[in-house]
Amino acid sequence: MKVFITGATGFVGRILVARLLGQGHQVRAWCRSPSRAQDILGADAEIVSSQTGATLADGLRGCDAVVNLQGENVFGRRWNSAHKGRLVASRVDFTQELVATIESLGAEAPKSLVSASAVGYYGADRPEPTSEATSAGSDFLAQLCDGWEKASQPSSQSKLRVVNIRIGLVLGRNGGALLKMLPAFQASLGGKIASSRQWMPWIHLDDLVELFVAALLDERFQGAYNGVAPNPVTNQQFTRILGQSLGRPTPFPVPGLALKLLFGEAAEVLLGGQNVRPQRALDLGFNFRYSELSSCLSDLLSRDAVTIGQSEEKKAHYQLTTETIIDAPLDTVFAFFSKPQNLGAITPPNLSFAILNPPSAINQGTEIDYRIKLGPVPMSWRSLIDRWVPQEAFVDTQLKGPYSYWYHEHSFEARGQKTIMRDTVDYRLPLGPLGRVAHYFFVSSKLRDIFSYREYFARTRFRAQAQLDTSQ
Repeated sequence: MKVFITGATGFVGRILVARLLGQGHQVRAWCRSPSRAQDILGADAEIVSSQTGATLADGLRGCDAVVNLQGENVFGRRWNSAHKGRLVASRVDFTQELVATIESLGAEAPKSLVSASAVGYYGADRPEPTSEATSAGSDFLAQLCDGWEKASQPSSQSKLRVVNIRIGLVLGRNGGALLKMLPAFQASLGGKIASSRQWMPWIHLDDLVELFVAALLDERFQGAYNGVAPNPVTNQQFTRILGQSLGRPTPFPVPGLALKLLFGEAAEVLLGGQNVRPQRALDLGFNFRYSELSSCLSDLLSRDAVTIGQSEEKKAHYQLTTETIIDAPLDTVFAFFSKPQNLGAITPPNLSFAILNPPSAINQGTEIDYRIKLGPVPMSWRSLIDRWVPQEAFVDTQLKGPYSYWYHEHSFEARGQKTIMRDTVDYRLPLGPLGRVAHYFFVSSKLRDIFSYREYFARTRFRAQAQLDTSQ
């Protein structure tokens, strides 16, 4: 299947692209910045952009299906008439244009459209159990979602199959709402929001991605589906479970008045909530891997795959090791990890990774310049491929960057139709005792995050099957 995706470089889109490519599908992504999109999505995604003269029709022509994830950030700024206009334009107006373009293509048009929506469709305060049959609310966000879904509906004579997925609070690694919550909770500064009785319909990012995949592949999907886990929680329960998962107290409540002063009208989204269930997905036999919040957070917060200890290398102070079993043969895995264009795809999105001089291939002696951000601080890095043994290992060393020594060996071993990938990094920070303090309080944690994400991405990219049980 060839899938056209809008919003492909976002928090949900980049993992959806990885899953589809891993299942052998082709992906064509509609993006504003072609170079940034290639850095994020990797070598195997086809990028189309108006910056290079392409039109929506050019991108859609010959594709089998469309996923529409495009939309301005709801909490990007306080809601005023201008921002509300951007929200409507990026969702309703763009979706209308997308559907009109699909219908104009005739025999070359995609046959199905899976378009995002949100549980805000039901209104800011719906404490009663809510299913897809519940009517839309009356506040701005509800009407925005209602208009977004109506814009995705084709004309009466069209044969386009349309699925709308009403997304809840998406929890994933190194991005989204959880990334914004963690600093306060890790510092024991987290707490309940206002009354804390409001419902929080949540979903693990992996389950949401699999729901999109299922909606693409299974023609039984038609109409609206709630993209939430089967067991929503109140804000009070969410706060308690997140605090327990981190081993931190949660003593500081956030007053509703403070949110209203900060976000204005948009605060109603945080102060209200929806008690939403994914009834229609469950009726079709969709299997949620993470139906309980505790198991979801346990998965997302785990960094057990990464170990950091003292290095035996004289030039280094520390050694990081990790081992991942990947559900794909050695030649496939090695080919993916040896393409420089895939470096950005395996890097946490919050690091804003960009290759400055992308080489066409990696070989011994190849130098790669790239840029990352640690919070607001931009950082340049130059790596040298110091050793290159195809299908077995390669080593990169730092020529320029934040470490005084960096030696990273990537090794690969076939085990039947699976591959064992190992990373071993010997490294040293500058500034002597100050470097050791920085390592203890910041650097070791950041490295665990980065290599945990690599391990997660590898498992995601090469996990063979979607979770929809089609045997029913």
